[in-house]
Amino acid sequence: MLKSMTGFGAAVAETEDYKISVELKAVNQRFLEINFHMGRPLNAWEDALRKAIKEVVARGKMDVFINYVDKRENQTEIRVDKGLVLAYQQALNNMSDMLHVARPDDVQVFAGFPDVLKVDTSANLEGMKPVLLQAIQESLQAFDKMRATEGENIRKDFLVRIEKLEGMRQRIHEIAPAIVSAYREHLRQTIAQALESQTFDETRLIQETAIYADRVDITEELVRLESHFGQFRQIVETAAEPVGRKLDFLIQEINRETNTIGSKANSTEAAQLVVDMKSEIEKLREQVQNIE
Repeated sequence: MLKSMTGFGAAVAETEDYKISVELKAVNQRFLEINFHMGRPLNAWEDALRKAIKEVVARGKMDVFINYVDKRENQTEIRVDKGLVLAYQQALNNMSDMLHVARPDDVQVFAGFPDVLKVDTSANLEGMKPVLLQAIQESLQAFDKMRATEGENIRKDFLVRIEKLEGMRQRIHEIAPAIVSAYREHLRQTIAQALESQTFDETRLIQETAIYADRVDITEELVRLESHFGQFRQIVETAAEPVGRKLDFLIQEINRETNTIGSKANSTEAAQLVVDMKSEIEKLREQVQNIE
């Protein structure tokens, strides 16, 4: 199944102790890039999160937003910086001796000084890991479902455009004999004029013959186009893994064969068909940039 590179997924996992919400957003990009937006305490599990994402996503630029709530009680600890308190005390005693004033004897005086009391909220969060992984898995499921839905829409569009291209290729195949006949008649007249001329230009005759042999034969290009269209159709209908790069390569080959036909087929109708084909090919190229 085809999958789009763009998508969104969200999930919330909650227990008695923790509540975690995850949002995933992705846009097109040639390679996989994952950017996490989460609190520092969760950094220890970044590798596990990346591994979970890579099992589902192969390409694209993804932003991962994670918020959590620690609902446990007694998780905050207030620590006293003993060295700093003693330093403050010594400094105040020195000031007391210098100014001949009473020394401070109230602990609240010291508690009010900067950095003496420190609030430590970095409680043990190891129990959060399974909740976090549950939330990322559920958000990935929603994300992947959205990508698959969009991928199916793109698949249908691909098949419509390939069918149009196949029809135009078939029309060029049908008019190819007439193109050859017209060029053969042109060559015959050129040879006849050359033979009637008193200044027979043998070099020109050889050149015209070589051009005829090379230019009017588009059989190989038509055969290769038919093969490319078949491969493209098969890939989009049976894809079981990321195929964006394969399709991009095929589109380049399709475009190359179409350009060659346009340069060889000396026909107004063929030229218009080639223009129409290139328009459809460009639409394919734009769409394939959305495919993983």
